[in-house]
Amino acid sequence: MHAEEQVVQADSEVRMKGTLPVIIIIIFCRKFKKKSSVQSLGEEQIQNPYTELLVLKGHHDIVRFLVKIDDYRFASAGDDGIVFLWNAQTGEKLFELHGHTHKITAITAFPSSDACKEKNYLILTASADRTVIVWECNSGKQVQKVSCFHSTVKCLTVLQRLDVWLSGGSDLCVWNRKLDLLCKTSHLTDADISALVELPKNCVAAAVGKELIIFRLVVSTEGSEGWDVLELKRLVDHQDNILSLVSVNDLTLVTGSHVGELIVWDALDWTNQVCECTSWDPALHIVTQQEIKLSQNQREVSIQHLTSDEECVFAAVGKGIYVYNLQMKRLIACQRTAHDSTVLHIAKLPSRQLISCSEDGSVRIWELREKQQLPAEPVPTGFLTMWGFGRANKQASQTAKKMQESTSSYSLELIGDLIGHSSAVQMFLYFDELGLVTCSADHLIILWKDGERESRLRSLALFQKLEQNNDL
Repeated sequence: MHAEEQVVQADSEVRMKGTLPVIIIIIFCRKFKKKSSVQSLGEEQIQNPYTELLVLKGHHDIVRFLVKIDDYRFASAGDDGIVFLWNAQTGEKLFELHGHTHKITAITAFPSSDACKEKNYLILTASADRTVIVWECNSGKQVQKVSCFHSTVKCLTVLQRLDVWLSGGSDLCVWNRKLDLLCKTSHLTDADISALVELPKNCVAAAVGKELIIFRLVVSTEGSEGWDVLELKRLVDHQDNILSLVSVNDLTLVTGSHVGELIVWDALDWTNQVCECTSWDPALHIVTQQEIKLSQNQREVSIQHLTSDEECVFAAVGKGIYVYNLQMKRLIACQRTAHDSTVLHIAKLPSRQLISCSEDGSVRIWELREKQQLPAEPVPTGFLTMWGFGRANKQASQTAKKMQESTSSYSLELIGDLIGHSSAVQMFLYFDELGLVTCSADHLIILWKDGERESRLRSLALFQKLEQNNDL
């Protein structure tokens, strides 16, 4: 969308009293230079609950990461190297954590082990200064710093069942809660590890450039020599760098690449059913292979983020959103132009809703709706021509046609458009009734609130205060 957005604040700025924002309602208007192909809503967004917001200030550079600590707290981090802890209900700044000298490159929560009676919430942060710091969330204190890395740590993953955490960069390291290095791989020469996910049987999958490498952790037991990490297999099916990686369940793993390849893997034997990539007959409404290959315009088809609810995989592809049903093995819905620029993050909410955010600064809420069944209804050509699949045989084609007649079609309908950020929205967290948290390149964090709920809470608080003062 080529649009000039003007943000008008009701009181010129959000003032802070201590660390609590006291003015929370902001009025926005938008002026467009050109007509956009992106779906839009009018001023009346009756299905959008987020009519109030809190602007949380503190960062002075791009805020790239948000991580949930528990049901009411979260941490933020970004290019200024500072970590903030916030209260998701009030917007209160709980702690400001200084320890890194360069930008934050990864962050994750490290909850207490199941065997631990006392809850001790930790977060891990990695930085371009080649350190990892462990922070204690209840006190805001730095527990320990690890500075033995040969390169920047790009990703952090906690294996809760084993009570260990992994760091990925030029090698894969396994650490315990006391920050003892248990084992590590040899140096990876071709590329760094950009993403990690846990797999069954003490395995992990690591995205390393175009490759997906499967490692197995050998757990220390009585009589053994200690922990070890073994490389089991290298999967080289992708033609370009893997950008997104998600574990759907104990049976399924999904990866997405820079050129738009989406591969569904078996999480137990690490196989897929891809034979080749050729054009797909647009008349068919069924996927017969596990790999989806998009068109070659990389900016348009890059898969930036994947998420799943075990039934479907939701993919942020270029400017669009795509929903792929794993059981049906078919695409069930899409919005090719969900935003005016690249979609950076998506998440599935309850009640068949999705939220997406983009480089264009927008945050949008979508609802997955079942269309009224029409016999042999084709998917729009504009959508289908951007996808190519492995060649299907005659029997598979007949099966596809039968399934097309018997399966429902869905659409993604825009129900909310959250206007508040002036630059790219990097990601968000959903806190159920406490609201939605977004972070952006404009250095701001916004806590979006359900206006009706907040109004009821204010009325209840006022009633209780009057009752205590015997004014009722």
